[in-house]
Amino acid sequence: MTDGVDGRAGAELAALVRVVEALLADEGGCEWNRAQTPDSLVTYLVEESSELVEAIESGTPADRREELGDVLYQVVLHAAIAARAPGEGFDLADVVRDVAAKTVRRHPHVFAGDEAADVDDIVRLWSAAKAREKADRRSAYDGVPLGLPALARAQKVESRRRSAGQVTPPAALVDDEPDVELSWGRELLARVDAATAEGLDAERALRRAVREREQQLRSGEAPRP
Repeated sequence: MTDGVDGRAGAELAALVRVVEALLADEGGCEWNRAQTPDSLVTYLVEESSELVEAIESGTPADRREELGDVLYQVVLHAAIAARAPGEGFDLADVVRDVAAKTVRRHPHVFAGDEAADVDDIVRLWSAAKAREKADRRSAYDGVPLGLPALARAQKVESRRRSAGQVTPPAALVDDEPDVELSWGRELLARVDAATAEGLDAERALRRAVREREQQLRSGEAPRP
């Protein structure tokens, strides 16, 4: 059964690749798609990823299926553009091979005979494998994406601090002239630290609260004529 599923998925993925190649073709293709670059597609990638998160948290299985497809399309399109760009040097096959190999490396308890007694052991093995791959990093905070939403990035930095063994967060700097915006940000950062200590996802928590408020506001709206 697995072979059948793999074969069907491979055939459908190949069909999607052909669709994207047709869009990028010099003759008969789509001028808009040919004009895109990795930079110009960032907006759409962020949007599609956000729509997938929404579908996971509050949508139906059909919503998740659709949004997963939109994210997959972005991956295939980015890889196809890279394959056509001089000096890029990779295509979709390279992307798939690399992520498969990385996944195998980071799960030695499944693929390399290592023992993992529990989830904590699994995380330890995964972290050790990742550390070997990223041995050139000079700081525990290297690799935290600047493009993450602020709450998510704050929590990632706090998680790295804990993993690095820095016992307490640094004290907030004191300005000679109070900066109201920065002070508010520091208070919010302290709340993110507290969420991390409790094992909560601060970004998800805020999304849930905003969604709750939006539903309340919608229910209280006056009917439109």
